[in-house]
Amino acid sequence: MRKSDKKIDNQIIKALTDVCHSALEDIDGFEWLTHTVNFDQFPESLKIVCVFDSNIKLANYIKSSDNDHLTSLIEHSLNNIGIKLKNAKKQITLDSEEHCASQHAGNWHQRLS
Repeated sequence: MRKSDKKIDNQIIKALTDVCHSALEDIDGFEWLTHTVNFDQFPESLKIVCVFDSNIKLANYIKSSDNDHLTSLIEHSLNNIGIKLKNAKKQITLDSEEHCASQHAGNWHQRLS
């Protein structure tokens, strides 16, 4: 990773950490989020995964009238550091601990790769 890539990655981590703290307070069932990125194809390759504790809580969030709250938080936070997502609907995904447990035996590294 180039020095400039590391600097951008650290900015992304800080921005997403702020989102995570806010979401933990505001969104029932939200647990954590992470990102992956290939800096050779940045920002198109930036992917953010938001994880809920259960399938029910995830489904409830998706059905809620505020189901774009996470996307809005993420986009706003990234915009503040000069990163614009080209296609937020494809670059931000929602998942659950239950899905990972049943499909990848709880191995998030495998699931995200």
